Amino acid sequence: MSPRWLHPGGWWLWSLCLAAAASLTTNPLLLTLLICAAVIVVAARKPNAPWGKSFEFFLFLGAMIVTIRVLFQLVFGAGLGTTVLFDLPGVSFPDWMSGLQLGGSVTREALLGAFYDGLRLATIAIVIGAANSLASPTRLLKAVPTALYELGVSIVVALTFIPQLITDAGRIREMRKLRGRNTKGLRGFASLGIPVLAGALDRSIILAESMDSRGYGRHQKESAVGRRVSIGLVLASLSLALVGTYSLLTAGMNANLALLILGVGLLLGGVTLWRAGRTRIRTVYRPDTWAIPEWLVSAAGVSGLGIFFIARATADQTVVLTPELNSWPVLPLWGLCAFVIACTPAITSPRPPDFDTNADLELISEVRT
Repeated sequence: MSPRWLHPGGWWLWSLCLAAAASLTTNPLLLTLLICAAVIVVAARKPNAPWGKSFEFFLFLGAMIVTIRVLFQLVFGAGLGTTVLFDLPGVSFPDWMSGLQLGGSVTREALLGAFYDGLRLATIAIVIGAANSLASPTRLLKAVPTALYELGVSIVVALTFIPQLITDAGRIREMRKLRGRNTKGLRGFASLGIPVLAGALDRSIILAESMDSRGYGRHQKESAVGRRVSIGLVLASLSLALVGTYSLLTAGMNANLALLILGVGLLLGGVTLWRAGRTRIRTVYRPDTWAIPEWLVSAAGVSGLGIFFIARATADQTVVLTPELNSWPVLPLWGLCAFVIACTPAITSPRPPDFDTNADLELISEVRT
């Protein structure tokens, strides 16, 4: 398979499916397998590009999430469980503060519950970070529908913040080393703040000027009747989608009728996007292709999520662990199957080509035109 850029939608679909699977379980073994799958795929297909260096930050962020969640449980004890591990100096607040307590007895059940919740949040952050380091944000913007293009630009700028921040910090650290400055410890870390902030402000000004010079945000004028029709379609689609979703979550309406209402709302939403896209002026040059590798990567994420959904629907005891039971987590066979499937993009996806700064700048210009 010749090197080429995989469609960013494939990477993001795979990542979002893994994040959804992580939200369905509290089993630390299953969550660890999802993290390992993300690490394996990123190690195999990470591009030599600025956004490819951001995955280490998300691993660090995941470790911080788990640590902060456990420390928060130690400080604000909820009194969960009966197996006391040790006691901390505590302060009890009045009953009108919902029984809030600082310190006190630390139980094994409370620590396990905090660890499970923290690991689940960390897993979601890490698998999302995998897509952020594998997919080019500018190429993702080319696949956004025309009506959502302006919103997509805002999201892409937000997604590129961390990779650009890491690149600027590394460049400034190397420059300080060449000048013989201290780059280690807390003092060296604090000295990076002002140069990185100044670089971010300069880059934002340049981006704003380039977008304005290329006519960003300009669109065709719409008649008063057309604006009223668009507003009515938006209100109707949102109302029907909310009513259909609420009816599915409650037992007050027939499920088939609720699905019909939800489907009509989604259909009206699609019509609204199509009408809004007609007033936007946008051209796409050299669009990314969606071929067999994209289908295989997407199928890996959807299949892994489907396995978790089936296990959750069948009330498998290994999916959601109860801290009060003090039971050792068990790794089911279907969890290993989901892990193997989630790792297949490391083989089925093409190797990314060598990163070319000039070509990427040309692509950014094409996307913003």
